[in-house]
Amino acid sequence: MNLVSPFGFALPTRIEYGTGAVEKLADELALIDARRVMLITDVRLASSGLLARFTTYLASKRIAYDIFARVEANPKDYNVEEGAKKALSDKPDCLVAVGGGSPIDCAKAIAVVAASGGRARDFEGYGKVSGKVLPLIAIPTTAGSGSEVTFSAVITDSTQRIKFSIKDSSIAPRVALVDPELTFSMPAALTAATGMDALTHAIEAFSARAAEPLSDALALYAIELINTHLRAAVADGRSLEARSGMLLGSLLAAIAFSHSDVAAVHCISEALGGKYDLPHGVCNAVVLPAVMEYNLDYCVDRYARIALAMGLRTDGAENLARQAVAEVKKLATDIHLPDFRDLGVQEADIEELARCSAANGSNPANPRPMTDEDYRNVLLRLSGAA
Repeated sequence: MNLVSPFGFALPTRIEYGTGAVEKLADELALIDARRVMLITDVRLASSGLLARFTTYLASKRIAYDIFARVEANPKDYNVEEGAKKALSDKPDCLVAVGGGSPIDCAKAIAVVAASGGRARDFEGYGKVSGKVLPLIAIPTTAGSGSEVTFSAVITDSTQRIKFSIKDSSIAPRVALVDPELTFSMPAALTAATGMDALTHAIEAFSARAAEPLSDALALYAIELINTHLRAAVADGRSLEARSGMLLGSLLAAIAFSHSDVAAVHCISEALGGKYDLPHGVCNAVVLPAVMEYNLDYCVDRYARIALAMGLRTDGAENLARQAVAEVKKLATDIHLPDFRDLGVQEADIEELARCSAANGSNPANPRPMTDEDYRNVLLRLSGAA
């Protein structure tokens, strides 16, 4: 790390963290004089008692609400456009996203399209959002994406079957109500997948070329928290300590990668998610160790620091770095995540997946320069064809 290199740091989202934080929703809505809200969530949460908790709460506070619960996993462009159409019809003063990364990312994009018109992909990349967007409050119910504090939204182009990102500070939630008790209802498999997603955010933020001192500090503590608490959260979803450690780790990891970047793991995961509509956290979990092995010679010192954050000790930076890779593999195994070969990836698609990975906007951040051929090599190793 060049300590004299300039950097900037801004966090557009105010965070209210802790047990009971969600009870502050009415006060937050009053601050912006929001008298009608649109709750945005996914099908799973809509059929659970958790959404009913929010509607009962809003009714008790005499706050009018509408519900958009048609967000899919890996939110699609048509989810965004349907939600924007509903927002134009219902005219909410504020959007309230409840759920994991999919509802929150979808809500960010809805906030843009509802205000500016057009289609979701019109706003791909940096600097495409102009004018005001609908205000957004984010309430995470998973510990993984950290979307409640990021200023990007990842959406799937349903025609081309690729993912694209909308990136602008204006789409960051105004406030994130981060309440560990809301994650109690997460099934073990979802806890495992989203937890590895958060770990990937932290590891890639720390090892990315764009890393800077503040993102480093956040990423290292996130790694420590996640490694300490993920197994316990999977084993006992009602453990407040484990759930709190995971939610805080996810939060810190998200702030870290927002101010650094993600890298080759996400490039591959987003290609897989766009092509096959696979769960993002699972993709990260199975790809992360292979990419770390491929990167190892280019970031020995960084991986050695990661090993120390995971509580590992041995002589020599290279030994530590290799232990970090082994520990990530062991963690994924311990929490029963699948193998890459269980994902149904077709060997005939590897060339396309490699090209898509290399074209990802985060590819230049990877510590090892990655071409189509490099991605092809990683994918072939993962599939057992190399």
